[in-house]
Amino acid sequence: MRVAVAGGTGAVGRLVVEELTAAGHEPVTLARSRGVDLVSGAGLEAALVGVETVIDVSNRTTLGRDKAVSFFGSVSRNLLDAGSRAGVRHHVALSVIGVDRVGHGYYQGKLRQEEVVRGGQVPWTVLRAAQFHEFVPQTLDQMPKPLAVVPRMRTQPVAAREVARHLVDLALAPAQGMAPELAGPREEQLVDLVRRLLRARGERRPVVPVRLPGAAGAAMAGNGQLPAGPGPRGTETFDEWLARTVARRG
Repeated sequence: MRVAVAGGTGAVGRLVVEELTAAGHEPVTLARSRGVDLVSGAGLEAALVGVETVIDVSNRTTLGRDKAVSFFGSVSRNLLDAGSRAGVRHHVALSVIGVDRVGHGYYQGKLRQEEVVRGGQVPWTVLRAAQFHEFVPQTLDQMPKPLAVVPRMRTQPVAAREVARHLVDLALAPAQGMAPELAGPREEQLVDLVRRLLRARGERRPVVPVRLPGAAGAAMAGNGQLPAGPGPRGTETFDEWLARTVARRG
């Protein structure tokens, strides 16, 4: 099967491409480096010729509501419109657990994405997944030293590789609308994960937990980003992922 991967050069997209290839399918990477501009739609028509399924893992890292809404809305509309014209039979989009409960800007963009997908002409599946294990070093590395100021957040992190594998499984099955949420094997506190990462790296850096203000902060500190019901669970714990990652870096 010919499967297009929007954002196929990104952290998750590369894994999706690898999983598709390993399963004997033909991935088509949709990215600016491959001549496709997802925001403007340039190059999409040609890239989607013969494609049966689209997996959208495109991303823009921003906390700004307007930028997030504009990006995810535009990309989703372009993919769905071009996909409908090309005869795409299934559109799979990756979202985040808690986008309807935690009201910060990035999540507003993901909600817009879900809204556009639901209103499109192509049969669809949306997978809400928990934060990836990889989210922890990304969070830490964005913080200016010497302190690590970490928001109080409950999460049930999952390995990005397991998310990619699950997306491929969904893409090869019939469209099902909102899929059961995918999370990792164990609930964690983000502050604890950052501390364990620092120890594994051998870094001595004070960690300062802070509760973000307002309803969004309360939702993050509560159960806003935990799965709301039963669903598939990854098997690799954060500590197992960390040991594997540190060993690879060493």
